[in-house]
Amino acid sequence: MSVEVQQLTKTYGAQRAVDTISFRAVKGQILGFLGPNGAGKSTTMKIATCFIPPTEGTVKVCGHDVMHQPVEVRKKIGYLAEHNPLYTDMYVHEYLRFMAAVHGLKGKQGRERVMEMVALCGLSKEQNKRIGTLSKGYRQRVGLAQALLHDPEVLILDEPTTGLDPNQLVEIRKLIKEVSRDKTVIFSTHIMQEVKALCDRVVIINQGKIVADDTLQNLMGNKVVLKVEFEAPVNIEKLAVLGQAENRGGNEYVIACEKGKDLRSVLFKMAKDEDWVILSMSQETQELEEIFHRLTQSNQ
Repeated sequence: MSVEVQQLTKTYGAQRAVDTISFRAVKGQILGFLGPNGAGKSTTMKIATCFIPPTEGTVKVCGHDVMHQPVEVRKKIGYLAEHNPLYTDMYVHEYLRFMAAVHGLKGKQGRERVMEMVALCGLSKEQNKRIGTLSKGYRQRVGLAQALLHDPEVLILDEPTTGLDPNQLVEIRKLIKEVSRDKTVIFSTHIMQEVKALCDRVVIINQGKIVADDTLQNLMGNKVVLKVEFEAPVNIEKLAVLGQAENRGGNEYVIACEKGKDLRSVLFKMAKDEDWVILSMSQETQELEEIFHRLTQSNQ
């Protein structure tokens, strides 16, 4: 069971919301799909869940093409949309029974499955309340419960933790981890803490294009960052000889290079030759926030 995206493109007039992207998500792995607002994350999710058609390229879910076999694709997918649309006038248990029936789970089978999801998602005390009276955290639990009702092979979560308080975040993270063991999970977000807490692999998209696709460990572990502050602005093109250089405002600069390199002595020599005055310098393993910023800010 997997999700395979090949050369996917979606255009709206002259705008390319998604631009010839390819990636793959597999069973037992949580794939973090990252990008700034407007990068193309939700558009990709909507195509993968058959809400909108692609302009070019293909998306296959467990071998079924979203364009040619949409009914089969929908049977395989559990989807929690970004804004989690729910029938707020319905009671939690009533809503889940209704959604179970939509998936063809009726009678005893439907009742047992609803009870199972109520327990799994921690909704036992809330199941007789109207959805409209629930907190954001419990509404997200209801959304996850409906996404899991038909035991889908693929779970697609679009910004599932937005707006949750710290306690709710911990609970939702735990739930996602539990259900991901035997499913393919794609987790869309722009919150780096969620990625570090949940994801095994990361795809970063910016302005419709994929700018990174790697395991979280490789993405974070194969770079070091040298942070340096000079007394006055310096020639960034000369710094770029050492690695990926970026001005962080004022006289502060960041240089990213392969792990194992120590640029400090080289930079000291360069500063001496160029008559640059160094006020401070530190070298550390690159954080995911730094990687995200470097890959997505240059074209903003």
